[in-house]
Amino acid sequence: MTITDSSYRTCTYIAGDWTGDSSAIEELHKWNESDHWGLSFTDIHNLTQSRDSSQNCSIKSSLRTRMNYCKTFVLIVGEQTNTVTSGACFWCNSYIAPTTTKCASCKKGYSIDNRSYIKTECDMAASDYDASKLKIIVLYNAEKVDRNRCPEAVRWKGTHLNMYYKGFDGRYYWNYSAIKQAFEE
Repeated sequence: MTITDSSYRTCTYIAGDWTGDSSAIEELHKWNESDHWGLSFTDIHNLTQSRDSSQNCSIKSSLRTRMNYCKTFVLIVGEQTNTVTSGACFWCNSYIAPTTTKCASCKKGYSIDNRSYIKTECDMAASDYDASKLKIIVLYNAEKVDRNRCPEAVRWKGTHLNMYYKGFDGRYYWNYSAIKQAFEE
């Protein structure tokens, strides 16, 4: 599938700490790919991706392009979501650290943006949500919702759900029904 018209919002954008919360992200994909579960979405990251070797600013630009094709933004919130720094300019080879006489700068002339990829994605999602262009679903990789772990931009926007719960038998279960309902609303 080739994306050509940004006014056609049909995809789902999944954001999260892909290192710490990969099992929760994989579970969403498992539900999506299964005939049994019936969750249905098209993950924009399966259609277009950035190369890991790209500059952080180039990747952030491509995030906006991808977001423009999405009707739903899903954020997986885990232990480190609000503190990861991947994507900040200070991790880039083109970053010039500040000195006592000069501010931080970029060898390539770009503006410095020390937000992580996740915070950048959340800022974009919040802007589109406020403009009624995007639905936001925040899924906590936990048995309860803890908004303090959620980036500020989306902390009070959209639907917030725990991804699993503890049953009467003491075992943990995925909160599939509530998550599926959030996707369908």
